[in-house]
Amino acid sequence: MKKILFFLLFLIVFSSDCYSQFSPNIHNFTLAEYKAGNQNWDISRADNGKVYVANNSGLLEYDGLVWKFHQLPNKTIVRSVLAVDEIVYTGSYEEFGYWKKDEFGYLKYYSLSDTVLDLISPNEEIWEIVSFNGKMIFRSFSNIYVYDFENVVRLRSSSVIISCSVVEDNLYISTLNQGVFLLKDNTLEPYYFDEKLLDTKIVSINQYKGKLMLMTSLRGSFFLDNGRLIPTDFEINEQIRLHQLNAFSILGNGDMVFGTIKDGVFLTDNNGRSKFHISKENGLFNNTVLGQSIDKTDNLWLGLDNGIANIELNSSNYFYNDVSGKLGAVYDIVRYKEVIYIGTNTGLFYLDEKEKLQFIEGSQGQVWDLEIIEDELFCGHNEGTFIVDKDKWTNISTYTGGWTIKKVPEREHTYIQGTYSGLVKFEKISGKWHVKHLGKTTVPSRFLVFENPYTAWVAHATKGVYKVNFDENYNTITRVEDYHDKGISSNYNIRVYNIKNNISFKSNEGWQKYEPILDSIVPYELLNELLGKNSYIISEDDTAMFALKNKGGFIEFKSFDTRLEDFYLNDIFLKNRYIVGYENVSKIKDSIYALNLDNGFMMINNTSIASVNLYMPNIETISISGVPLSVSAIDDEAVDFKFKESITVELSSSESLNHFFEYRISEAEVDEANDMWFAIDGNKVEFSNLIDGDYTISFRTSDNAGNVSPIQSLGVDVYPPWYRDTLGYLLYLLLAGIIIFIFYTLHNKKIAKEQRIIKIKYQKEQQKLLREKTLENEKRIVQLKNESLQNEIKLKSKQLANNAMALVKKNETLQDIKKDLTINKDGFSNYYSYKKLVKKLDNSIVLKDEWEVFENNFSQVHDEFFEALKLKHSKLTPKDLKICAYIKMNLSSKEIAPLMNISVRGVETHRYRLKKKLNLENDISLVDYLLNIKN
Repeated sequence: MKKILFFLLFLIVFSSDCYSQFSPNIHNFTLAEYKAGNQNWDISRADNGKVYVANNSGLLEYDGLVWKFHQLPNKTIVRSVLAVDEIVYTGSYEEFGYWKKDEFGYLKYYSLSDTVLDLISPNEEIWEIVSFNGKMIFRSFSNIYVYDFENVVRLRSSSVIISCSVVEDNLYISTLNQGVFLLKDNTLEPYYFDEKLLDTKIVSINQYKGKLMLMTSLRGSFFLDNGRLIPTDFEINEQIRLHQLNAFSILGNGDMVFGTIKDGVFLTDNNGRSKFHISKENGLFNNTVLGQSIDKTDNLWLGLDNGIANIELNSSNYFYNDVSGKLGAVYDIVRYKEVIYIGTNTGLFYLDEKEKLQFIEGSQGQVWDLEIIEDELFCGHNEGTFIVDKDKWTNISTYTGGWTIKKVPEREHTYIQGTYSGLVKFEKISGKWHVKHLGKTTVPSRFLVFENPYTAWVAHATKGVYKVNFDENYNTITRVEDYHDKGISSNYNIRVYNIKNNISFKSNEGWQKYEPILDSIVPYELLNELLGKNSYIISEDDTAMFALKNKGGFIEFKSFDTRLEDFYLNDIFLKNRYIVGYENVSKIKDSIYALNLDNGFMMINNTSIASVNLYMPNIETISISGVPLSVSAIDDEAVDFKFKESITVELSSSESLNHFFEYRISEAEVDEANDMWFAIDGNKVEFSNLIDGDYTISFRTSDNAGNVSPIQSLGVDVYPPWYRDTLGYLLYLLLAGIIIFIFYTLHNKKIAKEQRIIKIKYQKEQQKLLREKTLENEKRIVQLKNESLQNEIKLKSKQLANNAMALVKKNETLQDIKKDLTINKDGFSNYYSYKKLVKKLDNSIVLKDEWEVFENNFSQVHDEFFEALKLKHSKLTPKDLKICAYIKMNLSSKEIAPLMNISVRGVETHRYRLKKKLNLENDISLVDYLLNIKN
């Protein structure tokens, strides 16, 4: 009833003929979305909400979120489809049968034509399927196949069969040029023939006010009353004759839907009067309707020559769509003197009496704002401000960019406008508008509200918010104060409103308000909670009901008046049509609002918004690491799978609209305190890397407005990994035994080894002690030997010294003798005897042999002395070495002189030279130096 009342109101608002250009919401599905062939021959929606489409490439299935494609075994075209309960029947090329879910939840095809292969005609195609009296009827152009769920019976026709229509308990078979037949006991009995039906197709036969109504493709519609064929007086007849009717349906309220080959769909009331025409001109992607179906909610599904469409006939919201692009992006809409004006980025338009779009010449460019002020229509434009009356366009201000205009409180005929260059005053004096720029600021002023008659707040188009004070005559601005450092949480994208006498701000960080006592901006928790931090108002802020744009992309209508019921628009198909940042809802009349969109607008009736019903999601399929699991097995039992395996769950909620799925996972039983839900992208979710244990996974259907469905739960039991299972523990026990055995064995070996080491160490210590004792004894022996040698050396040195002294004494004696002989040489009788004796004495004095003997003995005693001396001083002569040896023996110069057969002075001289050769300082004793040289 509400829908009918709204439609009547709709007619009044938009005049008697204009409604025909409006249309319900159209959801188009393109080939890119459903990923199959372009042509869609038939369409059927099952009671569970799923939609099935007969497509060029196969069977399509849609669950409200995701399209699935199913192919026949022979991969042929599907011409017809009918969903009955849980079974989907399809007809194809030389093939017909049904699809049914297997135990894993996947559709599986079962052929019926295989049972009657000998009856199938060559090149035969099944074009229609109907359910009649517990039987399934498959129609081709030449045969009717009746399936009673046990056998298939073929009924032949002598003419081309066009359609099958079930009316009450009768099945009418329409043929080409041979009239209508009735199916009786698996036979075709002639029912009616009229020459008026020649050379046209009877598309459908229906019950209409107690009569049969025949819809034809080229001749319009007829009543069959008491055997007479009477043309109807439907005004739609001309349209369906002109555009060739191809499909017909009747809604629950009696409205009729006509699908045509050439011009889309026509919707009429139950008397055949046009209500809507839906075609490419107002949003349908294709004008050729190949098949159509009305679901149980009175929504219309269309199979098109290129694409699929869903039209919300059960909605009270209607759209004006301009797919030509002429209209452009809509920024504001107003109803003025019963005419709808539309401000867009291309200019200003209005709808004439036939709802044709008319452009107002001179208005080219961006229209920002449409306001009715003192019974005149103001247009804030990129080029200034204009007054509009039908197609009259009068400029009253050249200040560009009229974003918004507000009446000054408590003052008649005075208004302030926010423009690109600041604030402008409009004042009506003696019926004429006077315009003045108020100066002081040239800040682009998109948002403007009054706090009191002389104080206003202005928000910059992008950045900043300002408090502005006016003089008493509004001739100038007395003060402009920037509030960016007075508490505003974000200085960007600020919108300012006057809500319940509170100056309110919406920025990137949420809602705030002005606190006059503090002269600062503070958080506005009431609005943050009521409206949400991510929403902003897109309608007038001083009305009982205002519109919000929420983060989720839906439009919500709210009120502070508890007597008014909140409602929202949650249509995911609208999100791509919003003018982002410039969304605007205009009140047209009473409960009718207009929402601006790209290339059109939407008319909203807040009194007949249908309640939202979200249905509990169904679990369609489950797979464990890609392996399908029987869906029936999960009804009462948990799903078990191994550690590190993953579980994938596919969901559906086909009867829900504009929805998505969420999940929550809890250990063991559902923890109601855990309200952490996660959105699912699409209709599948995979759980992996779950640790072992028992889980409950909960699923629900949700929408952007926060509505949720009842919860569907799934129990999951993740087996522990093998190393934490019985086998693992047995292995651990075995491994522990092996480790203990190995440890025991190694420990014993270690003890034995340590004992061997101790024994060897003891033996080594004993051997070391023995060696040390032996070494000590040997050292003692060596010491004793050294002492003996030292004593022997001392003895030999003494002997050597004695020998040397003896030689000295001997030489002295021989010298003395020689002197005496020399003195007494004359006493020799024979001079020769004298010489011979002297020579013997001289030979004895030379001591060469004695020196060699001495040197050998010295070397034995001081064997290292000469080597060390020669190593240090390689330039020493034998004579030097000889005197060094004498000095080493501690002989004085006097004692050395006769040994070397030189004078004492010669010895001293030699000693001096020797000291030089040895590079000895004057203060170093030669004797000490030589004595310190190693023996």
